[in-house]
Amino acid sequence: MSERKIPKILKETEIRRILIRSGAKMDDVRADGTAARPEEEPTAVHVSPPESVRAEPAAAATPHVVPRHTIENIAIADRGGVFIAGWINDSVEELAELRIDAGAWQVTFPAESLARSGRDDVQAALAIPRRHAFGFWSLAADTRVSGPATSCSCEVVMKSGAVERHQVPLQILFDQIELRNLALTYLASSQYLGNPMLDSVACLDKFIGRQIVDLNLLISNALTGRPHVERFLSHRRSSRGSIVVCLYGRPEYMFLQCALFSGRAGIEDYEFVYVSNSPELAEPLLQEARLCAMTYGVNLTLVLLPGNAGFGAANNAAVAVSQSGRTLIVNPDVFPLDQDWAARHSTLVETLPAEQTAIFGAPLYYDDGSLMHGGMYFDGDAAISVERSLFRTNLTLRVEHFGKGAPASAHQFLASRPVPAVTGAFISCDRAWFEKLGGFSEEFVLGHYEDADLCLKSIHQGTAPWMHNIKLWHLEGKGSSRRQAIHEGASIVNRWLFNRRWAAPVAENMLGQRPTHPLLQAQPEPAATEQPAPRPAFKQPRKVAQPKPPRVDTRPRRRKMVGEPLAAGRKEFVF
Repeated sequence: MSERKIPKILKETEIRRILIRSGAKMDDVRADGTAARPEEEPTAVHVSPPESVRAEPAAAATPHVVPRHTIENIAIADRGGVFIAGWINDSVEELAELRIDAGAWQVTFPAESLARSGRDDVQAALAIPRRHAFGFWSLAADTRVSGPATSCSCEVVMKSGAVERHQVPLQILFDQIELRNLALTYLASSQYLGNPMLDSVACLDKFIGRQIVDLNLLISNALTGRPHVERFLSHRRSSRGSIVVCLYGRPEYMFLQCALFSGRAGIEDYEFVYVSNSPELAEPLLQEARLCAMTYGVNLTLVLLPGNAGFGAANNAAVAVSQSGRTLIVNPDVFPLDQDWAARHSTLVETLPAEQTAIFGAPLYYDDGSLMHGGMYFDGDAAISVERSLFRTNLTLRVEHFGKGAPASAHQFLASRPVPAVTGAFISCDRAWFEKLGGFSEEFVLGHYEDADLCLKSIHQGTAPWMHNIKLWHLEGKGSSRRQAIHEGASIVNRWLFNRRWAAPVAENMLGQRPTHPLLQAQPEPAATEQPAPRPAFKQPRKVAQPKPPRVDTRPRRRKMVGEPLAAGRKEFVF
């Protein structure tokens, strides 16, 4: 060590000793012996906690935001209700409700009341790989919905509390029928992510099904409230039975039926009552009715409705104006196979026990001679669907025909016997019993399941339907206009309604081709000995028997209207 450095070290040591004696702490003295300044004190180091445990600052939290969505349509019908449709990305945050306010009326749709459906366009636009039911629609039947409003506010409310309001133009529909048909079209054409049959029925169960049924009742009651009725009489004899036929879109079947039913033994004891669900056909039907009465010598009543009230409501309106104690519900595409079917029908009603004729059906044949209907039974479809990783199962009832497609020689389906149900293509029913049962239920939309519902009501009241061997042709599905999306939607609603009413009692002892219900255990009577219609040979068309020409009175006669009108919109003509 050099001599120059030794004195310096000794000097620094002495200074430190002096500072310590003066009260300074060891940590406050630098290595060179000088005191540390207060501003140069060492700063403490703090270790930040992980993000997951770090405390949030005291500032306000970020408000929740409604996810992407679109209100595509809000439609109303005066005194009918409101329809809503759109989509929302609620795959992360759940929707709570939709609130519509038009000033004079307000409607709230909870999330549970919405039918959900897949939307490929939305799925692609959002680029979300996992399938989700983004689409929604619903219907609320509410007679308070009215007024001149052309727009409304719609609030989208999430379960997190987020709310977003839109001003939406209203689509004003012509009437309640358009509103109902709009809902039926959405029901039939929606894309379901699971089992279509199960999901379409399930979306009705919580809310929409009852709304469609209530709206349909408003429509049916309005259409059948004041029918236009005209009678065309060829004779004054009282009738033993009334052949009631509902027409829809095919007016030519009235003339064809009268031609093929007339001129047969016993037909003079029956009147014809036609009811039309197609108001646009009123004029040609009136002309055809006059010609039928004059040409074929039948008594014919024509009931005209201002719209399509449906199969049940229309037939009920026709039965109400019929003039006999026996009602025969017949489809327009049903024709007699047996030449003496009318006389045999009258004999059966007069000779068999009342419980076997209160309500009964008959064997129906396809045009190729094979059996179409030998009574009906109930079966079930077990369906399974996946929703949010959970499986849902359900048993849904459907109606089947005994012997459908069987050869004409299948006698086991022709025997007189009790059956769970008979088809509405031909039902013979005591009118008093028909009215006691309440007729056809008018809650079913347009047409389907009313016949099975009527038969189950009869069983519930203690009388089973029967089958009796009076053969008829049935050109199944040919007697009405082509089915559209609204008819498919109506069938879904009717199947839901039928299962809601009858699934439990049918599953108990009426399921399958061998039901165990006590009323269905009566021994069948042997079938008649005559052979059923043979199957026509190939390239040998069946010759249809021509009706006998009626006796024509050559004396000049003047058509006249007898008496005053029967009621408002009702007239009677005699030829």
